[in-house]
Amino acid sequence: MTVTIRPLQETDIPPLWQIAYGQAHEEWQNWNGPYFHDKPMTEEEMRAWAGDHFKNGIFVNGQPVGAVFAYYEDGQMKRWLDIGIVIYADDEWGQGIGTTALRLWLTKVFSMTDLPHIGLTTWSGNQRMMRSAEKLGMQKEAQVRQVRYWQNRYWDSVKYGILREEWEHQQ
Repeated sequence: MTVTIRPLQETDIPPLWQIAYGQAHEEWQNWNGPYFHDKPMTEEEMRAWAGDHFKNGIFVNGQPVGAVFAYYEDGQMKRWLDIGIVIYADDEWGQGIGTTALRLWLTKVFSMTDLPHIGLTTWSGNQRMMRSAEKLGMQKEAQVRQVRYWQNRYWDSVKYGILREEWEHQQ
């Protein structure tokens, strides 16, 4: 199994959208910030991802399975960057694809910026995401208790981060 990430091309969008929204398995939405209650994205909205260097596709043996993202927490200041990842194809979960893609993405994002820190925010219900972050040496930097409401209960927001020097030392 070969896991790669790369910028999305126009031809990647229809199959990626189909995996994310067009098929019966949308289990990923229960783990990707479900408390936000985001509406499904249209294929046209996803098409805007093509060419955006802060949105890359995750591919397994050349087939799209998900996406990685980076976004500035501080808007125009561009000094505080968080990353995210989603594997849309739930039949691909539990195989290390997410951790591998996250490792590749951290390396790529550090190479695209001069920032000393990259963060990742998840929630306490997403144990797989927390394990992936920890496997890669990300440190838990904050845990805001009981601020995410989902399925009739409160969950914690959990923030991870890693410094450039820590990442480079590991590599």
